[in-house]
Amino acid sequence: MTTVATTLVRKGISLVRQLDQMKPTPIQLQQRCLQGLLRRAGQTAFGRRYGFESIAASANPARAFQAGVPMHSYDSMFDEWWSRALAGEPDVSWRGRVPYFALSSGTSGAASKYIPVTVDMQRSMRQAAFRMFTCLPKYNLPASFYTKEWLMIGGSASLQDLGHCQAGDLSGINASNPPVWIRRFYRPGTRIARIKDWDERSTAIARMAPSWDVGVLTGIPSWVQLTLERVMEYHGLSNIHEIWPNLQVFVSGGVAFEPYRKSFESLLAHPLIYQDSYLASEGFIAFQARPETTAMRLLLNNGIFYEFVPFDEANFDEEGQLRPTARALTIDEVEEGRDYALLLSTCAGAWRYLIGDTVRFEDKSRSEIRITGRTKHFLSICGEHLSVDNMNQAIRRTEDILNLQIKEFTVCGVKAGSHFAHRWYLGCEPLADASVVAGVLDEQLKIVNDDYAAERAAMLRPPQLHLVEPARFYDWQRHTGKMNGQSKFPRVMKEQQFDKWEAFLKQLDQRS
Repeated sequence: MTTVATTLVRKGISLVRQLDQMKPTPIQLQQRCLQGLLRRAGQTAFGRRYGFESIAASANPARAFQAGVPMHSYDSMFDEWWSRALAGEPDVSWRGRVPYFALSSGTSGAASKYIPVTVDMQRSMRQAAFRMFTCLPKYNLPASFYTKEWLMIGGSASLQDLGHCQAGDLSGINASNPPVWIRRFYRPGTRIARIKDWDERSTAIARMAPSWDVGVLTGIPSWVQLTLERVMEYHGLSNIHEIWPNLQVFVSGGVAFEPYRKSFESLLAHPLIYQDSYLASEGFIAFQARPETTAMRLLLNNGIFYEFVPFDEANFDEEGQLRPTARALTIDEVEEGRDYALLLSTCAGAWRYLIGDTVRFEDKSRSEIRITGRTKHFLSICGEHLSVDNMNQAIRRTEDILNLQIKEFTVCGVKAGSHFAHRWYLGCEPLADASVVAGVLDEQLKIVNDDYAAERAAMLRPPQLHLVEPARFYDWQRHTGKMNGQSKFPRVMKEQQFDKWEAFLKQLDQRS
């Protein structure tokens, strides 16, 4: 019997090894994904223009695709293609009519962008959400957890009816028709989610909070935190676990969670399990698939083909615009520890589309990435190459050193005589000595970025730092019409937007 058992074990191990060898590689998954996209869009106006059918049938579709289809910005994609779909024309850059458009202004402060959300993209997003959900058993949660409710904080589910399609925040589009598998657990429910006014919606959530047994929170950290604070204020609580004792998981997305961790955890009786996600208006790109890392695994076979443009001076100008000579890489060509701007081709009809985010591979073998910033949101006025990721790290370290909570921040490069400086605004509790905070922040930035340290010894003067109440950032969101549960405050502002921000703060100070 022992010999038989040993033989069976050996055969079992051999079978597992064979199955591992048969498992598709990341580039194989991506090649299949691209061919599927090309075939399904072959008879669209875009597909006929660029010969998708012949590209799909070529010996190397990825290379033929890159050679034959130009990279696109939002403006070039919308002006010639998506605007026609928005007007109701079918089969423009994806098959059929587009039923929804996600309104997305990101953090640029520009007018709303209309991003197509097709039936196929909705299916892709639901599949991604379900895959993320299936990773939760890795966190050793009790069986009772899976019967708890999910509170999803996002934009209003009240959509604009454009006749042939509807438009609104992506989170609102998803909330208006949640996946079947989560509907019985979904809160706050579509009735409350349709409330347009943020303050009214958060009050309605606070009113209903005692009747829910929330186990999971999802949303952008700042808006989730505001919601928890409203619930605690409404019911006179010292922490959110007094009303939701079974709250155990926060699925974060939209922005990096780390700058919010300290202020967020001050609302809790005990820490949560944090699971990061990368859900953009253009698609569900990645999620944290295991507890050993905070990096996120790319979804390689779910309707999105990725390309990666090295984020350097050879490919981008000083304004963060793609150079005409820029070259994109496929997933087998990338390196760990290097920043790349992300291009997407999707089942919503985006083609070689520059989404505006930069990512870094933490583990190439697992296709795990981390978002490091935005192509247009970085500071390099004299060669300091300061990314949003650098800023987030330095802010977190400053919080820990000075025992502060920095809930929001923004920065802009300014002239300082014949030199330059970074002017910071920090939403800080408690309001500390600005000169002390500036000194600590400066030192931490030098530690996380060698270029910054070098320029601080040359053309870059010490940071000009202003501490304001965090509420000032939310007042600005109201002022600009972005108090909605989805918008993100820009970490780096351009000069014109920064001038308006400072003028707004001056008006508030004069009123008070």
